[in-house]
Amino acid sequence: MSGYRLTPDELAAQVKDLATLGERTSGLVSSAGQLAQRLPKLGTAPPALHLAAQLRQAAGETGLTRDVTAADTGLNTAHTALRESVAQYLHAEERITDALKATEGGLG
Repeated sequence: MSGYRLTPDELAAQVKDLATLGERTSGLVSSAGQLAQRLPKLGTAPPALHLAAQLRQAAGETGLTRDVTAADTGLNTAHTALRESVAQYLHAEERITDALKATEGGLG
């Protein structure tokens, strides 16, 4: 038999793996936000203050925080879609199984 086949257990494992990744990226969003709020301790000389401001800006809403938040949102969207697809697949498989059993019972 050629083609690609997934079992419900494999699909459930994929959903679980995406949930785990989602939890990790949520933690990264939190860390990036905390980083953006801190002013690095590089000293009070003008070049150090300038560098600290650039680092803080890079971590802020237009930099790292935005990118990590976008990744987290995308991952959560994919997780939700996969979870819903698995549920629909399992429901359809159950309906087909029930219909086949009813047909077999009517023939016997």
